[in-house]
Amino acid sequence: MRTELTDTTSSKVNRALLEARRAIGSPTMGLVLTLVLATDEENAYDAVRAASEASREHPCRIIAVIRRTTRGPHKLRADRVDAELRVGSDAGTGEIVLLRLHGALTEQAGSVVLPLLLPDAPVVAWWPADAPAEPARDPLGELAQRRITDAAAAFDPVAVLDERAAGYQPGDTDLAWTRLTPWRSLLAAALDQKPLPVTGAAVESEPDNASAELLARWLEDRLGVPVARMASEGPVITGVSLQTTAGEIRVDRPAGVLATLSLPGSPDRKVALKIRSGAELLAEELRRLDADVVYGSALRRRPLQTGLSA
Repeated sequence: MRTELTDTTSSKVNRALLEARRAIGSPTMGLVLTLVLATDEENAYDAVRAASEASREHPCRIIAVIRRTTRGPHKLRADRVDAELRVGSDAGTGEIVLLRLHGALTEQAGSVVLPLLLPDAPVVAWWPADAPAEPARDPLGELAQRRITDAAAAFDPVAVLDERAAGYQPGDTDLAWTRLTPWRSLLAAALDQKPLPVTGAAVESEPDNASAELLARWLEDRLGVPVARMASEGPVITGVSLQTTAGEIRVDRPAGVLATLSLPGSPDRKVALKIRSGAELLAEELRRLDADVVYGSALRRRPLQTGLSA
């Protein structure tokens, strides 16, 4: 069921949600959190779709805050909120509220969203594209226990990571880090199988890849050795090598969903290492609401070796 409200208020949106639930015969809710995503019209469709897919694992109220410049009939106020509500089969396993903010209200998103948060439920804020340098100080970020950004969407991803490091607060995370979960698991498992002293490392990726930079910082943070950044044709991260006293541990993924793991004294083997969708990444982040201290430590790690080598 879909409901559209023009020039509305938060209280009217709440009443309309209640009436919509009653109309479809579902007056009670089993929602576990509120997911607030802040975006523009250009990225709204893909962001809401990814959030809706992630809600299959985490039933939630999705509130999409879409900032707009005022266009349209002169009879409408310049400073206003237009809302679209989706409940039932139109919203997957939760509820979707699209809030289009016009005029001065674009700077008051926090006060518009606050009355719409689920009572006594965690709040997660997500910026699919343009995100503030300090998410915890943003009006929407101040409402949330977890704050998700994506440095990969920035013009200069590595510079953005440095900005986020300077303003990091517990609860911050980034999808560039989430993309590394399979890589970090595979490398940790490889070192468990071959517990050898590591003397150096290298990460190969397309230039200016945020995930590659975070992976290099994580390796430096955990292993205490310099990590070379090597440029490749991509896509994304294509290889990681760890130099040990017994030889090289290497993961190669030039393309596709399969990587090759090479260990000293062992035959090469194929391992699954696919590039995951935005919905899969978001669903992973929604599984935890505590601070990711490992991400924070890796993010703030000062590189022992900077730049990309050919």
